[in-house]
Amino acid sequence: MNPLPRVVLGMLAGACCFASAAALAQPYDPSQPLTRAQVRADLVEWRQAGYDPLDWIDYPENAQRAGAIVAQRRAQHAGTLAPAGQTTQ
Repeated sequence: MNPLPRVVLGMLAGACCFASAAALAQPYDPSQPLTRAQVRADLVEWRQAGYDPLDWIDYPENAQRAGAIVAQRRAQHAGTLAPAGQTTQ
């Protein structure tokens, strides 16, 4: 049995793993559509911040308040994920 095809197959599998890992590390791009899971996670985050999509009476204030809370949490989370030596503004 010739080991060359196994080596080529291993190199191909390694290249595919590297390419998929690099694709997952891409930053958020607003021009790209979100996945269903991302939209659901975003809704959960907004609901935890106090947003109720069925509260149409207090709609603008409710959404603005929850949006401010979500933005603040995301800023805090981004600040904790900053690499050592870098500061966030």
